[in-house]
Order: sequence, then C-alpha cells, then structure tokens
Amino acid sequence: MGTQLGNTGIMLINTLINLYLFVLMLRFLLHASKADYYNPISQGVVKATSPLVAPVQKVLRPMGPVDIATLVVGLIIKALGIVLVLWIVGYGFPPLVNLLLAALAGVANAILKIYFFALIIMIILSWVAPRASHPGALLVMQITEPIMAPVRRIIPPLGMIDLSPIVVFLLINVIDSFVVGSLSRASGLGALVGF
Repeated sequence: MGTQLGNTGIMLINTLINLYLFVLMLRFLLHASKADYYNPISQGVVKATSPLVAPVQKVLRPMGPVDIATLVVGLIIKALGIVLVLWIVGYGFPPLVNLLLAALAGVANAILKIYFFALIIMIILSWVAPRASHPGALLVMQITEPIMAPVRRIIPPLGMIDLSPIVVFLLINVIDSFVVGSLSRASGLGALVGF
C-alpha cells in the first residue's frame, strides 16, 4: 500500500512539473511565433509564468524570436523536477551532464507535444469551424503557421486537401524519435524526461 502511494506521489509531482514546463514552452512558442500578446489565453500564460521568467529576463533578454529566459527557466524547472523525483525515490544526485541532457530532452519533448496537439486542434477546427474567431482557435493558428508555411511552399494544397499537416506530423515524430530519444537514452534518465 505504501509503495502505491509513493508511486502515485512521484507520478503526481512529475506530472505537475511537466504541466508547468508545458506552459513555459507554450510561452516560448507564443513569443517565437509572434502570437497576439493581447489574446486572453496569451495573457494567462504570461501571468502564470512571469514570476519565474521575469527576473531571468532582466539578465537574459530575448534575441529576436528566441526567448532565452523562458528556455533557461524551462531547463532549470525540468532539472529540478528530475532531482526532486530522484531524491524522493532515494537515488543520489545524477551526474550533471546526464541531468542537463535529460532536462534538454524534456524541454524539446514539451515543445514537440505542443506542436503535436496544436496541429490536431488545427485540423479539427478546419473541419468543424474553418473561420473560427475564438481566442484559442486564433492562438492555435498563430502557433502552427510558422511551421506550416515552409511545408506549404514545398507541398501546396491539392484543391481542398492540405497534405502539409501530415508532413509536419512525420517531422515531429522523426525529431521526437531521433533527437529527443537519443538525448533521453544518453541521459540514462529516460523515464523522467517526457509526459
């Protein structure tokens, strides 16, 4: 019984850390895609992440579309989460290189998951409400457009059928398998990397 409670607690802590990392990386992608800052969802994401990101932004200013402060905070949060879970389980502090690789894999995994879910939402919206003006729908379109536009230039829509989401899904899976998977395996902390 005690082991089940312990496993549930560890899973809960890991999930909460990953959810906050998800919100942090959403902020990173909102900045990178130049999404509408005044969108109510954007405002909520900024308010939820500002207590940790704002102090770091005083030192690390964004460089064009890359919000370095948010990335650094994401890496730190993921690394601290891994250390916390390992401490609760009773393991010692992992080697620093392994911890950094696992944190990097976790951040990359969160970004890929955001794109994956945003693409699914975009596809569903294109079928159900192609001209939706809901703030969430607009935000999804703004996040996915920077990765969809280059693919659309190579593979234009065939009449009413747009094949670019399929290509982007394949690219996400390839990056997740090879890059994130390699980083995760190299870290030796694979179970703590993703969702």
